[in-house]
Amino acid sequence: MSFLSDPRWGEALAHLPDYLGNHIRVSVTALALGLAISLPLAIAVRNRPLPRGALLGLASIVQTVPGLALLALFYPLLLALAALSLAWFGVGFSAFGFLPAVLALALYSMLPVLRNTITGLGGVDPAIREAAQGVGMTPLQSLFQVELPLALPVMMAGIRTAAVWVIGTATLSTPIGQTSLGNYIFAGLQTQNWVFVLFGCLAAAVLALAVDQLLALIEAGIRNRSRLRVLAGGVGIAALVAATLVPQVARSPTSIIVGAKTFAEQYVLSALMAQRLRAAGFSASSREGLGSNVIFEALAAGDIDVYVDYSGTLWANQFHRTDIKPRQELLAELKTRLARQNITLLGELGFENAYALVMPRKRAEALGIRGIADLAAHAGTMSMAADYEFFSRPEWAALQKAYGLKFRTQRQMQPDFMYAAAASGEVDIIAGYTSDGLIAKYDLVVLDDSRHAIPPYDAIVLLAPKRARDEALRAALAPLLGRIDIASMRAANLRAAGGDGASSPDAVARWLWEKIGKR
Repeated sequence: MSFLSDPRWGEALAHLPDYLGNHIRVSVTALALGLAISLPLAIAVRNRPLPRGALLGLASIVQTVPGLALLALFYPLLLALAALSLAWFGVGFSAFGFLPAVLALALYSMLPVLRNTITGLGGVDPAIREAAQGVGMTPLQSLFQVELPLALPVMMAGIRTAAVWVIGTATLSTPIGQTSLGNYIFAGLQTQNWVFVLFGCLAAAVLALAVDQLLALIEAGIRNRSRLRVLAGGVGIAALVAATLVPQVARSPTSIIVGAKTFAEQYVLSALMAQRLRAAGFSASSREGLGSNVIFEALAAGDIDVYVDYSGTLWANQFHRTDIKPRQELLAELKTRLARQNITLLGELGFENAYALVMPRKRAEALGIRGIADLAAHAGTMSMAADYEFFSRPEWAALQKAYGLKFRTQRQMQPDFMYAAAASGEVDIIAGYTSDGLIAKYDLVVLDDSRHAIPPYDAIVLLAPKRARDEALRAALAPLLGRIDIASMRAANLRAAGGDGASSPDAVARWLWEKIGKR
């Protein structure tokens, strides 16, 4: 099957109206907000050296913050403000998705607009200002009728830069719940669906170039005093703005949002739950690629209705516990703690997705390494790779304490790339996941944790507070509970990672249901 005839192109195209529409909506709104803040500020400080320097300095600092970090920082901030607003005024708001994305992107857009507006106004010949005063113009009239029109071409160049930055950075808003063209990229990276990755990158690039060219048309029209060019560019921008004004369909009581984190298994499980809910008569959709803490807070706030998490993750991340408890004791205590937040632990799916130290099978056999205890003697000459959070998690501290592990080097990698790195010898050991199908794909072996340093990681279904008494929802999800064993999940993950020639999460979910539904 050739790359261009791959059926995933059609699947990618089917998502385009939703992803592109939301991407335009958040980008245009953020850019408009950024302009509304930046232009008046730039005008106000243009002739005041101290505040002008301070403002440009602050905007420059914001620009040095990585886009994903800036987007992620706004979510907890708004979540706290929403809680205060609800407590003090009885009115809350959603801190999920659109609002944090708009605010972060608006901040990101400010530097080029501020800088070019100040530069443009500062470049107006003083003799022109004096001439304006000489004919009786007030400072305000001089600003709007003389200085701003002369500075407009330079200002437009800054606006063009800001627009491209915002559109590009908006692809990173997926982990905080904002649907965008980034959904293609995050999903594609996690499921090794390179069609999605390429499609998302191309779509974002085409959108950025289109907006840049429309703004360039307006800029050229201003420079050359061509009303036709200004009108043509303005009509194009207006069409994009009009796309942001299309009303969103309100969620009905039977509409369920299924959340998913940023790895292949979660995409499969969210698709599986959405399919089962639709079969039961619900209107169900997935919100994918959410950060680990974002997804839990989104559930608690009711922005999503259901998702699958792991007992060890909740124990360590949400409840900040480092002690290890037996499986059933841990689940019982989690259920109690979650109930205090009105979150329902519906049940276990039947498999465990735990952190585990993994290495190539042949290398392990050659060195006589069967468990982590055997690894300790060799660790000083080995390199290790893990995902972005592992080395700061309590599981790593527990492993070091239990086994005295100290590796020659430690590296952080995108999770799906770690397995290939281990298979190729780029690294010796990785912190993998016990349910990952890539372990079989690359002929790796999971090392035995004989001292039980890593807590249980049972896959569990969580319901939002507002869904606690939804018996129809419970009944729709009940056929999944206790039915997915570790072998089935590994096979599904292998398919999702391209092990069968590129299956989409939806296709893998259908396959998984056919497998477990017969039991």
